[in-house]
Amino acid sequence: MLEIIIQGRGGQGAQTAGNLLAGAFHAQGLQVQCFASYGGARRGTPVNSYIRVDQRPVRVRCDIERADAILCFDASLLEGRLLASADAATWIVVNSARSAADFARILPGKRVIPIDALTISRQQGLGRIVNSALLGALARVIKAPALSVLTQALVDNAPKQHDENVAACAEGYHRAGLQLLESAA
Repeated sequence: MLEIIIQGRGGQGAQTAGNLLAGAFHAQGLQVQCFASYGGARRGTPVNSYIRVDQRPVRVRCDIERADAILCFDASLLEGRLLASADAATWIVVNSARSAADFARILPGKRVIPIDALTISRQQGLGRIVNSALLGALARVIKAPALSVLTQALVDNAPKQHDENVAACAEGYHRAGLQLLESAA
């Protein structure tokens, strides 16, 4: 079973990203469980989206204690409980302009792929909406869902700016791929 945690702050789109990702996995014929939790009902408070994906029905009904992947919308949230759910095998994709080397120093033993999703989104005309770029990066890092399925989920669910969302997703996917090649070298 693949277990993913998406964390952001209220208003950043973490819950929307979780729903989009779950929809893409479901479109590939997989069984999916997706649920969210959030503290105060106000903008800026931490928001978590949890996703479980498997070939068989998902019957587990609790928070994810050890994630296979974490998608973090705000690098300041990489602490405490979120990092406690990551081990040496967990991939962490984080929205940040900092380098992978910086994160290697800050979080030794963690597999962090920083993606400057804000810059990607602005270049594609999406402003501060970083969901698509981050989802593309996560899909590349965990090798699922297929990019074509993910971009179709974006087109099917985005109310507007379909081309911009698809381009941001593809660019996030591409940049994560480059980082994976660099880390393997």
